[in-house]
Amino acid sequence: MNINIRKINGNEYKLLNDFLYEAIFIPEGVEAPPREIINASELQVYVQDFGTQKDDICFVAEVEGKIVGAVWVRIMDDYGHVEDGVPSFAISLYKEYRRHGIGTAMMKQMITELKSRGYKKTSLAVQKENYAVKMYKNVGFEIVDENDEEYIMVCVL
Repeated sequence: MNINIRKINGNEYKLLNDFLYEAIFIPEGVEAPPREIINASELQVYVQDFGTQKDDICFVAEVEGKIVGAVWVRIMDDYGHVEDGVPSFAISLYKEYRRHGIGTAMMKQMITELKSRGYKKTSLAVQKENYAVKMYKNVGFEIVDENDEEYIMVCVL
């Protein structure tokens, strides 16, 4: 599989709504929520007016010219917020492109970009049951807090 990871173009920001929905972890045997769930304010913080803040950074993964995944960060008060000025991660891939190393490659690209911009750390929140926890640990994230459902993870850059 030939994968190209590149910065998102301004006319592609609307795709982040699709990837926001794809980022919702759905445990085995649980029915997916309706797509309208992404309109909730606690989820729109990830995508609303994306590209208008200096800390909005996004990379997409292309396979054969098709965008199949996205990783993006912004400074926001989201589920993974740890402190002001620390960008929070969001990442997702279409199901058929998961478990092929694309997510890891996108995460590493974003971590490199954040380091080059002088950020000292980044954070995310992930459902405890999500298989991606292992990937996050493999690219340098550590669990710093948790609640009943999620881990809060930080990567020191």
